[in-house]
Amino acid sequence: MTNELLAGLGEFPFRRLALRLADVKAPDGLEPIDLGIGEPQHQPPSLLAETVARNAHLWNRYPPVNGTPEYRAAAARWLSRRYDLPDGTVDPDRNLLPLAGTKEGIYLLASCVVPLRKNGARPVVMMPNPVYAVYQGAAVMAGAEPVMLATTRESRFLPDLDSLDPQLLARTALFYLCTPANPQGAAADMAYLRRLVRLAREHGFVLSVDECYTELWDREPPPGGLAAALAEDGTLDNVVVLHSLSKRSNAAGLRCGFIAGDARVIAPFFKLRAYASAVQPLPLMAAGTALWGEESHVEANRDAYRRKFDIAERRLSNRFGFYRPDGGFFLWLDVGDGEAAAVRLWREAALRVLPGAYLGVTAPDGSNPGQSYIRLAMVHDEALIAKAVDRLVEVLG
Repeated sequence: MTNELLAGLGEFPFRRLALRLADVKAPDGLEPIDLGIGEPQHQPPSLLAETVARNAHLWNRYPPVNGTPEYRAAAARWLSRRYDLPDGTVDPDRNLLPLAGTKEGIYLLASCVVPLRKNGARPVVMMPNPVYAVYQGAAVMAGAEPVMLATTRESRFLPDLDSLDPQLLARTALFYLCTPANPQGAAADMAYLRRLVRLAREHGFVLSVDECYTELWDREPPPGGLAAALAEDGTLDNVVVLHSLSKRSNAAGLRCGFIAGDARVIAPFFKLRAYASAVQPLPLMAAGTALWGEESHVEANRDAYRRKFDIAERRLSNRFGFYRPDGGFFLWLDVGDGEAAAVRLWREAALRVLPGAYLGVTAPDGSNPGQSYIRLAMVHDEALIAKAVDRLVEVLG
């Protein structure tokens, strides 16, 4: 059964890109620049390594499934501070659970909340298209029908809530939303989030708001899913949010995050995690505790990305539909044919970018909302970003 489900999933985007470029030779003597993978290249704060070293005596202990009280409290304090939530909204013991990065939470969540049947039919999991592949994999492996909601410039790169089919909503068990979005960087405003919360409660599904890019905002901090839930009726019902230190603190290898929200979702998630997850070692959890409480490194990180978007804006402002994203660290450029452009950029400029179609899912009518785009991960230092953008302009015009 598992193999049959896996057979329905395509290659992960980065594997697909590697296969496509395997026989394409980059120019000799030109330093390759990889903007394909969104792996943070800024150095994490020294606080991380120092805290791990101070807690080295804990390596011989099994870590608890729900983490340490200190970690849960630090994450809850940060969440309340960041989104101006009333004191006591996020109970560290009922409303929050540590994760080994948000990928774990995204995947396991579907197994927690997707029933065998919803209103007598196969359940649906809705998600944006282009899509983070784990949303689709989680839905498929939970036995649900993944429903792709095209996110285009016309819809502000967010799912068009007006277009949702009431019959599909009746079957929906889970709705994944990423804000700021990967790849487009569009942030949902409070009115949009509140409307989605209302839909979740009216139709009885869980709204999962993936906020892993929320601290890399450009002009103003994006609103959050829990604040939207509270604004509706003062509860966290039907809503969970996911956060990580991967982007916020440049600590992707730490594998440290959390899920928070409706206690009715967190409780079964805790039970499933006891069976299914590799929990964080205690020295790493101590480092995560420290990082959730320190903000200066996050401000410096945010400023560094802003400077790189300044560089891109100066060179690309009248090209490829350029816009400054609300948040995140990606550029989403309309180049006409994303795959052809990616091949050409590698062949002529040793510049690796991700075709937008590899992030999108092709609809039955043959359309793919990422088809004309490429995604650039602005993760390297300013000098290398400037060089990469210059090469792109030289090749694509």
